[in-house]
Amino acid sequence: MKFVAYYRVSTKKQGASGLGLEAQEAAVQSFLARDGGALVLPPFIEVESGKRKNRPELAKAIAHARKHRAKLLVAKLDRLARNVAFTSQLMEGGVDFVCCDNPHATRLTIHVLAAVAEHEAQAISQRTRAALQAAKARGSLLGSHRPGHWEGREQARERGQAEATKAAAEAKKAKRLVQPEAVAPLLKELQAAGLSLRAMAEKLNEKGTLSLSGLPWNPMGVSRILKACK
Repeated sequence: MKFVAYYRVSTKKQGASGLGLEAQEAAVQSFLARDGGALVLPPFIEVESGKRKNRPELAKAIAHARKHRAKLLVAKLDRLARNVAFTSQLMEGGVDFVCCDNPHATRLTIHVLAAVAEHEAQAISQRTRAALQAAKARGSLLGSHRPGHWEGREQARERGQAEATKAAAEAKKAKRLVQPEAVAPLLKELQAAGLSLRAMAEKLNEKGTLSLSGLPWNPMGVSRILKACK
């Protein structure tokens, strides 16, 4: 029997330290030694919440399982997903998967276990929110506001702030960018009203929009759009 292994951890810290990965690897190796079979590729490792549906490494693992006519192998069902709908979609996706902690589970059992995993994820999330709210009510400082949180990491904080500022500026700028086809109808109306190219460019700039180059509109840019949309 051929398998493609998939490991998932929820945080970057777990991924960097190997915490959680070692246990999953041990479960997979124990399963292979006990039940036979071999991995056709190195394991695919994902650092992502089990509630997220967009998982590139899982998609790769499934694609390779199909290619090699292998089964997807996970240490525990909750490593695959903590979402019933997502698990059901996988079950209908044409790739068989095996959970090392319950290798002989039926489709019904898998549905039940997926529901339990989803319930546990929701309970953990609710407890976490309640604990944070209680801490804030007591006046506790959380996250990066805690005293000493950035001690010895001032450069990392400054770098992060600079990156966040740059990202925010780019996002704000992107919202102002306008596709040519979006302004073509307005430009045609302004042209029919007898406005000059410069006047039309000023009208677009008054709306706070930017051309795709990221710069204010100018007569040449307006002219190009009018010619392209004839």
